[in-house]
Amino acid sequence: MTSGATLDLRDRVRDVPDFPKPGIVFKDLMPLVADATYFHETIDRLEQLARPLEPDIILGAEARGFIFGGALADRLNCGFVPARKPGKLPWETVEATYDLEYGTDSLQVHADALGKGSRVIVHDDVLATGGTAKAKTELVEQLGGVVVGVLFVIELTFLNGRDKLEGYDVQSLIQY
Repeated sequence: MTSGATLDLRDRVRDVPDFPKPGIVFKDLMPLVADATYFHETIDRLEQLARPLEPDIILGAEARGFIFGGALADRLNCGFVPARKPGKLPWETVEATYDLEYGTDSLQVHADALGKGSRVIVHDDVLATGGTAKAKTELVEQLGGVVVGVLFVIELTFLNGRDKLEGYDVQSLIQY
């Protein structure tokens, strides 16, 4: 663990207005990822939330979920399962479709990505409306896994994404 407990992770989150469409203020985490001290501290804080849940797998969606989720899986010495857009995985898949704050989309994972009873943390960079995270919990459960937690770097509380995740242990590092 680093001694950066006084770091305010918000210092490395950039607001990008009107992305990906007018009216959306995108929370860009790339400045945080590019700063080694802040990135390390972010993974430290995610680890503190995740370790007590004793996961076997971290499941993250492309692309930012791969960055944080892969680093967290390495830190916890557990596996990482990528959830990808349709047509990106080379083997048999299962799929879940979800609503975004600016449209709809789908995610897929390999049909053999999880063993029955696997303890899975669903991870993503931002909790907005909750659609993406809910789709990932559905993918885990379709494959017989157990969602032990849902972790985010950022939560946009005004979009009430937690409502779609009722019954799950939802945690985030930064709330707006």
